[in-house]
Amino acid sequence: MATAAMEGAGAGGTSAAETAEVDFLFDGKVVMVTGAGGNFGRAGGVYFAKSGADVVLCDVAEGPLKEAEEEVKTYVKEGRRVMAITCDITDAEKVKEVVDNVVGTLGRIDHLWNNAGYQGLMKPTHEYPVEDFARVMNINVVGSFCVLQAVAKSMIDKGIHGTIVNTASVAALRGTPTMSAYASSKAAIITLTISTAKDLAPYNIRVNAVSPALIGPGHMWTRQNTLHAESGSPYFSRDADEVAAAKVNSVPMKRLGTIDEVVQSVAFLLSRASSYTTGTNLVIAGGLA
Repeated sequence: MATAAMEGAGAGGTSAAETAEVDFLFDGKVVMVTGAGGNFGRAGGVYFAKSGADVVLCDVAEGPLKEAEEEVKTYVKEGRRVMAITCDITDAEKVKEVVDNVVGTLGRIDHLWNNAGYQGLMKPTHEYPVEDFARVMNINVVGSFCVLQAVAKSMIDKGIHGTIVNTASVAALRGTPTMSAYASSKAAIITLTISTAKDLAPYNIRVNAVSPALIGPGHMWTRQNTLHAESGSPYFSRDADEVAAAKVNSVPMKRLGTIDEVVQSVAFLLSRASSYTTGTNLVIAGGLA
């Protein structure tokens, strides 16, 4: 699936990741990123390639995935590899095939950014279609679990002291109006993170989550403001620019976050720099939550 749009999240391009400072904590490691065709996932792929990793990119959308692959290849270090694999994360058997393929080709998976997701519609609760609610939960919760479980099993089988970061959202903490399905799914991701972190700790596998909010500017930021303005909710102005301004004004730091700031937070949690951190949810929202 394409990268999840966070509460007010998403941004166009990957210029932040292209210019981001990177370290080499991932040198020679295998990093898998789901939702790689989206803005966050693609930027993550660039970051980990620049950091000296073998990078595995997964997405259900072939076009955006191919574009991400071509971009990441321009940053990959000599001797390192990039794999791009289409995958519907809600298909457990397909997910297992993908993980087996990666392990068979690259030998192991050291780090997973479990980032794929679906934002769903923006409708008040009494108007929200049950079918879309179910789709959001299936992709964001069941799909994320399928990937986490398959990768964790591979880490256990190979004796890898790996790390996993799940993408949640500040929407889960704030219960954003018109986003009952998305907020509920991301709350589930936070709880999934805490529970699986305990189950996997005996195998020296760490599991954490990130919860971004108000990341932009860019297409997804603009689109979400437009959809909120069109939702009919009394919590949002009917003018998208006023919606955007109100959101930014609600942030204590009085600005949007950047894709780069999200990616570097993910990298921290995946790396040995956070070696005693597991079962936590890192909020990336300028003090909003």
